[in-house]
Amino acid sequence: MTADTGRWIRNFVDGRFVEPDERSSFTKVDPATGAVHARVHEADEPLVDRAVAAARRALDDGWASTPVRERAALLRRAADRIEERFEEFVAAEIADTGKPVTQARELDVARAVANFRTFADVVAAAGQESFLTDLAGGRQALNYAVRKPLGVVAVIVPWNLPLLLLTWKIAPALACGNAVVVKPSEETPSTATLLAEVLAEAGLPAGVYNVVHGFGGGSAGEYVTSHPGIDGVTFTGSSATGSHVMKTVAPRVRPVSFELGGKNAAVVFDDVDIDEALDGLTRSVFTNTGQVCLCTERVYVQRSVFDEIAGGLVERARGLRLGRPLDEATTTGPLISQTHRDKVLHYFDLAEQAGAEVITGGGVPRLGEGLDGGSWIEPTLWTGLTNSDRVVREEIFGPVAALIPFDTEAEAIALANDTDYGLAASVWTNDLRRGHRVAQSMNVGMAWVNTWFLRDLRSPFGGVGLSGIGREGGESSLHFYTEPTNVCVQL
Repeated sequence: MTADTGRWIRNFVDGRFVEPDERSSFTKVDPATGAVHARVHEADEPLVDRAVAAARRALDDGWASTPVRERAALLRRAADRIEERFEEFVAAEIADTGKPVTQARELDVARAVANFRTFADVVAAAGQESFLTDLAGGRQALNYAVRKPLGVVAVIVPWNLPLLLLTWKIAPALACGNAVVVKPSEETPSTATLLAEVLAEAGLPAGVYNVVHGFGGGSAGEYVTSHPGIDGVTFTGSSATGSHVMKTVAPRVRPVSFELGGKNAAVVFDDVDIDEALDGLTRSVFTNTGQVCLCTERVYVQRSVFDEIAGGLVERARGLRLGRPLDEATTTGPLISQTHRDKVLHYFDLAEQAGAEVITGGGVPRLGEGLDGGSWIEPTLWTGLTNSDRVVREEIFGPVAALIPFDTEAEAIALANDTDYGLAASVWTNDLRRGHRVAQSMNVGMAWVNTWFLRDLRSPFGGVGLSGIGREGGESSLHFYTEPTNVCVQL
């Protein structure tokens, strides 16, 4: 059983790969070179029906009632199997995204392993609420909650961290006894398909994990989210798409968990360790070519250190190495597609129209060696912008940031919170009290102090405003992927 036969990436339904159909397919392009990597079988509506029916059947045939210890053991076997096939996942991630091999190894595939192991531990240790209620006459009642699987869950995964975010969702979903229908991004179909092999090898029953490939409207994405057999939707992606999905599921009042866009701020105070801040900002602005929902696109710097921070960040940006993904020295990959690059370049034009000064980058690099057909773009920093400019208000999702000075703590907090988004923020200061105070003042789901992207997978993850609804991570994930039934017994 293989996911990719003759460079075909196939759908996986009811424990089997579906034979592809030339009449219903699309090409997958390597973002680093622009060359065709594979053909992908696009799922039609009847195939999505089959996937949902298979998931429901798997629940009814006993997966939903499988003991927790068995589900946790299966997740651990899946983690072990990913480790055994580690380099296959690395290769699939690189082929889909063009990201550097070091990142694929150290972040994407490593986190996939950690996601399975973490949620195996979380579900095995999770308790249930119980209350004793005093009644008249000295009697009592015992109330306790029993958590049951949500059911068939639609899992819609984006293209920026496809394996990491897929396993972040399906690990708790499976741990709680759900069956899933996964719709990966059309840009990154490979790792979700390869994972089907691993889960089957780990002993997951047929129908519990299904993968359907395609696009959004009029394709697999719409067919899955609008399907009457879906009991809930977890989605990571743009705020606009999240709004559309919410409208789709609203008539059936299905629960949703959305982690959406971000226009994240960093606040740098003048008492900061300059080198530590520059190292952290370089990561938060440029990691994955800025294609992380948590990346920083607004950097507010106290005026007395503004020039030093700006100059240091320019130096670090120019030190990034764009190149072949398999070169260990490469630090920065391409954008995901030519379409996305056109979007980012449009914001370059808007910045120029707003009077921004480009202090580094601002264009398309020439890399030669077969790479010029890829979706490359220069890491870019601007000064001279304000919070009223579109490039400071709208999510760009590229290796870009606007550097803006401030004078007082109150001003910094006001600037950082002046946004429709609310996913993440970082605060850089050597004053511990200030760090706590300012971080707690951020209108975001996650705030870091003197670090970025440091995650304890048991902690809640999510955003406010246009950045999402709900929280995942640790027991927060268990709450979404289960429905409680309260049992009251008069004693």
